[in-house]
Amino acid sequence: MIRIGDFSKLSRVPVKTLRYYDEMGLLKPVDVDPFTGYRLYEYSQLSALNRILALKDLGFSLEEIGRLLEDGPTAEQMRGMLKLRETEARQRVQEEAERLERIKSRLRQIEQENGMSKYDVVIKQVEAVRAASVREVVPTPPEQGGLWRELEGYLAMHRVRPNGACFTLYHDDEYKERDWDLEVCEPIDADVTESRRVKVRTLPASTMACTVHNGPVATLSEAYNALGKWITDNGYRITGPCREVYLRPAKNGSQTDPKTVTEIQFPVEKG
Repeated sequence: MIRIGDFSKLSRVPVKTLRYYDEMGLLKPVDVDPFTGYRLYEYSQLSALNRILALKDLGFSLEEIGRLLEDGPTAEQMRGMLKLRETEARQRVQEEAERLERIKSRLRQIEQENGMSKYDVVIKQVEAVRAASVREVVPTPPEQGGLWRELEGYLAMHRVRPNGACFTLYHDDEYKERDWDLEVCEPIDADVTESRRVKVRTLPASTMACTVHNGPVATLSEAYNALGKWITDNGYRITGPCREVYLRPAKNGSQTDPKTVTEIQFPVEKG
């Protein structure tokens, strides 16, 4: 048996915490020395302690951990619970990273209000493009990844390769917090049979106001603001859906990839 001090060293858990776990009934010593009062543990109890620590790190309260351990979950059940909490934790970290990028972006916009914009806006004639696409209402733009996988998988199955940069069309008439009507598009020149979900159409040539954003998708609002100001200041009006053309797509669909390059295009006319 191992005295509590040595068990503390082996587990990297303070003696005070081990005593508290004893009081809570989470991890009882196998014996208590009747003369010294020292709590005594066995090496095999490290496994139980590791479970407690893992559950605690993943956000379970000590009361919840106690109930979980009482039910005697199998190792497979434990792995399932831990994987779920791990996924949730990763999602929270990603959301916080995206929120930080948006905060930094808004600060830059405020700082540049009276200065010269870093974005160059051009008016150009965008040629007609034949594209395969999938259109759907998704909760938020970052959740369009499933549509891209569906479209790319369909084209690969039919051995059709895109012949240009992919892009997303945003069909809503206003900015929305939820439920975005968008269409993911791959330009193609080969023939491909349509399905219930995948459509093929030719987008007409159009006069576009365009600017390029170098940086995370989470900071695209900077480019949208600059482009919107330019359109207004130069006497143009928007006449159709916006396009986001992914000149260098984000790695693994990340919202915070700093190497992303996106061209924003708005169809416009003088008005």
